[in-house]
Amino acid sequence: MMEKKSPHILNASSNLLGFSLIIITSLKITKISEHTHLDEFAGVSCLLFAFSCFFSFLAIRTKSERRENKYETIADYLFLIALFCIVLAVIIVTVKIID
Repeated sequence: MMEKKSPHILNASSNLLGFSLIIITSLKITKISEHTHLDEFAGVSCLLFAFSCFFSFLAIRTKSERRENKYETIADYLFLIALFCIVLAVIIVTVKIID
């Protein structure tokens, strides 16, 4: 049987959710996002990390192994997509700072 990933997904998603919220807050303060899609990428990543947290929590708490695997898979894919969005946001910030 495979090792359960849900606790790791929950931990990483909640941490990166906080990171994404810090990015959005700093964008609003510095007004960097006015000519980029940076706040959209950060906002989408916030939502995806939040849903990833939700599904990984459900996977931890459910008694059904079939549902646990389903929730864990959903959380895993949401985490991956959110990670891609946050990486795009970091790349945009880096390019904006360099310019």
